[in-house]
Amino acid sequence: MPTEVLASSTGSATAVALRAPAIYYLEINRYRGIKALSWRPTRGVNVILGGGDVGKTTILDAIGLLLSPTNPWILSDTDYYARKIADGFTIEAVMTLPSDSGINYQVKPCWPWEWNGSEPVVPDPDASGASEGEPVYRLRVRGTEDLELAYEIVQPDGSADGLSVGLRRSIGLVRLGGDDRNDRDLRLVQGSALDRLLSDKSLRSRMAADLAKSDVAGQLDPEKKKALASLDEAFLQERLPHGLDLSITGGQGASIASMVGLTAQCEGLQLPVATWGAGTRRLSALAIAEQNHGEAPITIVDEVERGLESYRQRALVAKLQARRSQTFVTTHSPFVIAAASTAAFWYVDPGGRIGPLDGKKISRVRVADPGAFLSRLCVIGEGATEVGFVSALLERALGSPLDTHGIHVCDGGANETTLELLEALTDGGLRFAGFADNEDKHPTRWQRVSQVLGDLLFRWPSGCIEQNIIGVVPDEMLETLLIDPDDEKTGTRRHTLSFRLGIEAKDFATIVSVAGDALRTLMIEAATGSVPLDKKAAAKNERKVYEKHSQMWFKTEVGGRELEAKLFGLGLWPKLKDQLLPFCNSVRKAAGLPEIADLKR
Repeated sequence: MPTEVLASSTGSATAVALRAPAIYYLEINRYRGIKALSWRPTRGVNVILGGGDVGKTTILDAIGLLLSPTNPWILSDTDYYARKIADGFTIEAVMTLPSDSGINYQVKPCWPWEWNGSEPVVPDPDASGASEGEPVYRLRVRGTEDLELAYEIVQPDGSADGLSVGLRRSIGLVRLGGDDRNDRDLRLVQGSALDRLLSDKSLRSRMAADLAKSDVAGQLDPEKKKALASLDEAFLQERLPHGLDLSITGGQGASIASMVGLTAQCEGLQLPVATWGAGTRRLSALAIAEQNHGEAPITIVDEVERGLESYRQRALVAKLQARRSQTFVTTHSPFVIAAASTAAFWYVDPGGRIGPLDGKKISRVRVADPGAFLSRLCVIGEGATEVGFVSALLERALGSPLDTHGIHVCDGGANETTLELLEALTDGGLRFAGFADNEDKHPTRWQRVSQVLGDLLFRWPSGCIEQNIIGVVPDEMLETLLIDPDDEKTGTRRHTLSFRLGIEAKDFATIVSVAGDALRTLMIEAATGSVPLDKKAAAKNERKVYEKHSQMWFKTEVGGRELEAKLFGLGLWPKLKDQLLPFCNSVRKAAGLPEIADLKR
């Protein structure tokens, strides 16, 4: 893609920003708990959401391994999916790289692919004039059956050349991890942010020369000095290098310079910054990276809220959004979700799929109930009644609190907005759950959502929750239905019926006598806040009186729970079991539990 086109499509992007490295496509196969994942992240801040143990941190670890500025040498069988070492694993990224990354100065030429907007394609050698596609490169790391790593650049002809440590260092990676108190970016580790900032290439050799002069052997106990002398004699007899002594040297995985870390003054003492709090260490590493003027290293932050108070969480998110670096963030903080106003949100569902969350369509839920995107499975109920009813029903079906299973029930706001939200989620191939009325609107749209969710989407065959439950209550139990367990709304509910009948008497016997066969319909209308036909043209205030009747019945979360209790307490469950049990079992399956034949009453 030409520079001018991409700059205009991103709004605030500039030609300078395009020189920053960025991942356009990421593919992970058989790495740790991820069997297969493909993803096209955005160039800015990518916030990855989801419940526990769905693979969010693994995605960051995969990026970190691919772009590691050192050569990791330790792999274990747990790095391989299902511990099948023989199958290996691969992590591959299609990236745009700036010319100063050194990609054009490798020992072997690295030929670019062309990015067509969705995938890399082989450039047309016969094309005349300037190329339409932006040049990109395919970088790959493989875990072999020998528990070794193979770093490669995949060429357009299908061949693979080595991906050097030097190139990975020049690409740059800033990683703000978890509890690692030896943060590499705060030390002079090769390729770290501090190393790139100071970039004193001769420092290591000067340090080694000075440290080699230290009389380490002189610090040994007399007995240990004799042991060193005996070892020297043994070396001499075996014709090995002799004249043994001790001095500080570098070793595998750590250089002498890596022992040097950033310190800061605290009460007159110079203390290593790596020993300060997690939040301070993270902000320090980011500040070092920002001082590398001209660089925009890819940044990965696992649990961005770690060690930070809510106000510093918001400040860090604002800083990340203002940078031109591509950033990958995971979080469990509602403050972070609310503050990330310009970030791209992605959700990892229990099946290991990652998909986009449409910023506009999820904005209300993102701010009002961010827990919806911090769960393993989110059930979207279309209103407060559904939230209460479904929460109680699923607690009964699972046999324990929903939080135990990482399940969250959120309020979709209304039938229309619930449909829009479910569409936004299922468009990304994600598996959420839904519980909604059937208002006989948008059948085609609901059908598309149902095809994705299957039994995870529950809709009544017709009508709403009040109609379906009140509709199966036996005539002799209708009075029991309106009794509030706390006896706070019972009289008010009778009053709504009297009001609708236009009578003064509020005792149930009189209401039954006047309503006759229309009693059930009358109760449904009061419970739903329906406005009578002869009042449709009345003043707004008068219509509001009828609409508010629903609040006296079940149009609250507490009311939804009451309705669920009456479903079982009045013996109504067998009449609705065939409709509701498949939904309950579908949620149980998502929680990793077996199906059940019935619910306990």
